[in-house]
Amino acid sequence: MKDFATSSDPAVQAQLDRLAGLSLPQGRFGLQTIRALLARLGDPQTRLPPVFHVAGTNGKGSTCAYLRAILEADGKVVHAATKPHLVRYNERIRIAGALISDAELAERLATVLDAGQDLAPSFFEVTTAATFLAFAESPADACIVEVGLGGRFDATNVIDAPAACGIASLGIDHEAFLLAPEDGTPDEPIARIAFEKAGIVRPGRPLVTQGYVEAAELEIERAALAAGSPLHMRSRDWSAAAGAVIEYEDRHGRLALPLPALPGAHQADNAALAVAMLRHQDFVSVGTEALSAGIRSARWPARLQRLGTGPLTAVAAGREVWLDGGHNADAGEAIARHFGGPVHLVIGMLANKNPAAIVGPLAGRIASLSVVPVPGSDSHPAEAFGGTARADVAAALAAIPDDGHPVLIAGSLYLAGEVLRRNDEVPD
Repeated sequence: MKDFATSSDPAVQAQLDRLAGLSLPQGRFGLQTIRALLARLGDPQTRLPPVFHVAGTNGKGSTCAYLRAILEADGKVVHAATKPHLVRYNERIRIAGALISDAELAERLATVLDAGQDLAPSFFEVTTAATFLAFAESPADACIVEVGLGGRFDATNVIDAPAACGIASLGIDHEAFLLAPEDGTPDEPIARIAFEKAGIVRPGRPLVTQGYVEAAELEIERAALAAGSPLHMRSRDWSAAAGAVIEYEDRHGRLALPLPALPGAHQADNAALAVAMLRHQDFVSVGTEALSAGIRSARWPARLQRLGTGPLTAVAAGREVWLDGGHNADAGEAIARHFGGPVHLVIGMLANKNPAAIVGPLAGRIASLSVVPVPGSDSHPAEAFGGTARADVAAALAAIPDDGHPVLIAGSLYLAGEVLRRNDEVPD
């Protein structure tokens, strides 16, 4: 499975091999195992700096990037746990601003795997435990933790007293897990998604969210009320409108914030959510200047990223080549808003994803459609998209006509990671 990754460091690879050998490929429902594992490690999740816990279908990774950039612009030392990795497993754990070193990663994984050998923890449980162990043993002013899948049963959902919880945009994804029949859960799909994401709420700690359709908002309101959590929902408790700047307003006042450097109109929404999370909590203070500086400086690879000069883009010299790991309908809509004219689409998508998620929103603007496999994973054939099969991204780029239209490589974060690796743009 691609999630397990490989490493050029023998000590890290030895632990990744152990991880691949015992982990459940798709994780598990329930928090019993992760809690038991963490207890054996001294419950490091109880010794973390103030935590910002972020869930959502799309935008949660970008929201985490804005949180980190803003806090660092204010001079804070920040740990961050994001997922998935694109090229190196180390990307999942950032200690005091830097990716975890190979030496520390190997040590943390070995400690966790040794402690939980008889528990048969999943990949995600081991990763989470190793992350919290590393965070607890290195001083910092704040932690940013991105939810992996859902929220209610995600391995990160053992944080009992976060500084703030946030929920980014909601959409339908991971249906096999998040929409699995279960007594006492909502029947309407988007309401069920909201129910799962809102599972990160904690008593007395603020929950800050975007605005949603009524069915989703009702589920989030119920979760906050049941937990006794102050709810701060967009369009009710705070607002943000993007034009020449982001006009942000909440009970503390109005702000005129810069537009993000990250491309895509949706990034203003993600930046605004990060600002709202910071302004609706009392554990970490942030100056107004840092809000603006962080929004400008935030980077998040493989999300409408324009690729630089490298071995792969040299094949399509003289034209823009964009990369996005989006793979669901909401991501497709965000991508489509960015490209106003014709675009050459190179797509690779896992077999369990909807082929129409990206090509549907781009209908009428696809100048050519090349379909490539996702390395190391089962992926849709060309017939699923009605495009032309190519051996890999390089072959697809070489076959694109020289008409000046931009190129978009999309459909999978696993494919995006391979593209970054081959173009010598490994995230740091």
